[in-house]
Amino acid sequence: MGSTTTPVDLSHHINKKSKARHPSPLKDIIKYMAYDGMISLAGGLPHPSLFPLEKATFDCLTPSAALPSSGHVERTGDELVNLTLGRGAYPGDLDLTQFLQYGSGAGNRHLIDLARELTERVHAPPCQYECLLHPGNTNAWAKVVGMLCEDDDYIVVEEYTYPSSQALWIPLGNKAVPIPADAEGIKATDLREVLANWDEKSRGARRPRVLYLVSVGSNPTGITMSTQRRKEVYDICVEFDIIIVEDDPYYFLQYPQHAPSTTPTPFRPKPSAAFIATLIPSFLSIDVQGRVIRLESFSKTLFPGLRLGYFVANRVFTERLLRATEVETQDPAGLSQAFVLSLLRRWGVDGYLTWLQSLQHQYATRRDWLLTAFYANFTVLPAAESPLPQAQGLVACLKKKNGEGGELRPVFSFIDPGAGMFVWAKFYFAGVGRYAEIRGENPEDPEQAFAAELWQAWASELVLLTPGSYYHPWQGADKVTTEARGAEAHTAHFRVSFASPTKEEITTGVERMRKVVEEYWA
Repeated sequence: MGSTTTPVDLSHHINKKSKARHPSPLKDIIKYMAYDGMISLAGGLPHPSLFPLEKATFDCLTPSAALPSSGHVERTGDELVNLTLGRGAYPGDLDLTQFLQYGSGAGNRHLIDLARELTERVHAPPCQYECLLHPGNTNAWAKVVGMLCEDDDYIVVEEYTYPSSQALWIPLGNKAVPIPADAEGIKATDLREVLANWDEKSRGARRPRVLYLVSVGSNPTGITMSTQRRKEVYDICVEFDIIIVEDDPYYFLQYPQHAPSTTPTPFRPKPSAAFIATLIPSFLSIDVQGRVIRLESFSKTLFPGLRLGYFVANRVFTERLLRATEVETQDPAGLSQAFVLSLLRRWGVDGYLTWLQSLQHQYATRRDWLLTAFYANFTVLPAAESPLPQAQGLVACLKKKNGEGGELRPVFSFIDPGAGMFVWAKFYFAGVGRYAEIRGENPEDPEQAFAAELWQAWASELVLLTPGSYYHPWQGADKVTTEARGAEAHTAHFRVSFASPTKEEITTGVERMRKVVEEYWA
């Protein structure tokens, strides 16, 4: 194990604010406190005898425990592993003392070692890297923006982008450069064209230096970038000196294609190496220059309330990220670190990989529930065989009222998500009477006006979808309407999640969707 390639010098990407950061002098003095015989009158640490926590006990599942589709089930003893975290004479599985006190900004070194082991096993980065803990990917992305982006910089993003990632940098004057995508991810040809033809004078800003993307199970589109497309995009980023920020919370939730008529199969875990071989290679795994900053999270694999994850990146970046951590967040929550460390020690890395396979199977099953409900409520056809051959993926249609020969009216198209938790549905409004009425009223954005009415109609039928407008990349106040953004006329998107509802709720929810659709489309 171990990486051998030395990163290229990318220090010029560090922005003015980050370059101005100095190490916290309080952190520097802590190392002297560990000297034998040292009497410290310098610290401001609370005395550990005054902490109210003595012991914490957790009953956790084993990696191979059966996961229910819904509800709570009684567990047998062989499905549970007991973790005891304590201090003093009875520390149990892990001594809590160091986790209850202020720690180093980098995080517990034993947990970092486990992060490195997992990184080597799964990604085998070809370039030297370091791991650094962080309190969740949202905070991690905020630190990356604070390190790389100057005010008013442009950031290259996917055509539709996770809204919280944008909410951070909009007040800084940053804007998005959205790149169109197909079923294989953002289009390399479009990315190259944008970067090669960048006009600093007309744009009022330098050429973008950062590409942010969720390349597996993208939120909201569910698209997973193909291996070949990753190589093409990486080469373009090398050519134009772009840093790739790989936000990848859904990496282990990759699925085979949905087969409508296939009987569900029971879960049978593969050996770790065989499981890893089924996963699409990450950008980190092809990064020979150290220009990928990977954001890892335990939110989707263990639980979100941990607020814990880790960076995998070139040391020139982790050193600056550590400086930011020392003064912004100190370090991730000690109890979260203690829990994850003790759990992964008991499970082992192979046990964790078995657990991830179990999660993968569960979410794939839920994806199948949703797509099966689509097939049950609509006529679903491959785009090439549908009334919209130019669409991507599959098209859900309704039969027209009084239509001769079973004439079909297209309602929405979608791509079978190969990962993640969402289906991204593109609705087609052309020919819908109510939409024509709204257009006749000349609103500023007829597509979004009708989409808002449609959303409200669904809500009235007690089914919620997420409006696609939440995911429009921020390109400035003058580019918020469908027309101004250059989006396809007479269409709008909605995100449909299969992560949380039960099978029965998904079935009923899609039936309610169809009821509203019939009122407008049929």
